[in-house]
Amino acid sequence: MTEEVALAFSVSRNQAFLLVETSCALVGRLPHTLAALERGDIDLFKASKVSQLTREVSDEVAGRVDAWMATRLAGRDPAAIRKSVDHAVQKFDPGGYRERAESKRALRHVSLEHEDETMSKLSGWLPAEIASSIYASLSQTAKKRRRTDQSRTLDQHRADIFAERLLAEDGHGTPRAHVHVYVDLLTLTGAREDPATLAGYGPVPGWLAREIAADPGSTWSRLITDPATGQLLEASPGTYRSPASLARLIKARDRECTHPGCHRPAEFSEIDHITTWARHGTTDHHNCHAACTIHNLLKEEPGWTTHPTGNGSMTITTPTGHTYTTTPEPLHNPRPKDNPPPF
Repeated sequence: MTEEVALAFSVSRNQAFLLVETSCALVGRLPHTLAALERGDIDLFKASKVSQLTREVSDEVAGRVDAWMATRLAGRDPAAIRKSVDHAVQKFDPGGYRERAESKRALRHVSLEHEDETMSKLSGWLPAEIASSIYASLSQTAKKRRRTDQSRTLDQHRADIFAERLLAEDGHGTPRAHVHVYVDLLTLTGAREDPATLAGYGPVPGWLAREIAADPGSTWSRLITDPATGQLLEASPGTYRSPASLARLIKARDRECTHPGCHRPAEFSEIDHITTWARHGTTDHHNCHAACTIHNLLKEEPGWTTHPTGNGSMTITTPTGHTYTTTPEPLHNPRPKDNPPPF
């Protein structure tokens, strides 16, 4: 159901999950919160704060929290509502709260969220006391640097220290980035200003691609494209059909998971068949694509089918009979034959 909603609304599977989860919780076991939503006392975003913090408690506890919150919803901001719900959950389910806290501390992780205009957000899901200590350490060092370097704000110092500490593998070495950037040769030379592509992020300006390419630690790989379509023909020297070069070609061509709405970079995804090997799918660039683990397994679920339409493109049919077509984006816009390079 989550995957169906994600495709129907053109949102990520995480957003679709929250929509389904919130709807089920409101109708099933949060009647007071649903009534407040229907009256217009709160919106869906505020209602989701109640459903999210009660998702792991029993129906009985959820009902007690919902009743306790009935007079604590109207006229309050989302953060205030969340704090009140958290307080109520601890109040009515102290033992369960402690067990869930211990489980969540074991789920610590780091996530990456891409934003606009060459920026991204790197977040850590950490125990509160650890996260607070890290931030305090960054702030303390940033304040020291700020005393002697007024050219950067305190936030800029804090962000730069954060990056320096993470990129230096042993804590003292020189930071080195490992990213995949796809850039047209004409843009690389400065003859054009077409956007390049940063894997997992999307378009970045030509000036940034040239800065990355000019870094002494950068390595280059040749990608040969069809000028008429912009699609990739070859990803490295050597035999075009060999397994190693085929995998390189697919990762370079797809750049990210090919399932609609999923943007996991291809270098962190799996290379697999669209029509499975068990169903006599061929191992070539027409029937192979990059897919994250979740969406690679999804096509094996009952009612889900995928059909290749050539060069990594495919049509997905869902259990409800809806179809969605996906095609790898070309590495550059098609170029007319009568439009030679400007040199």
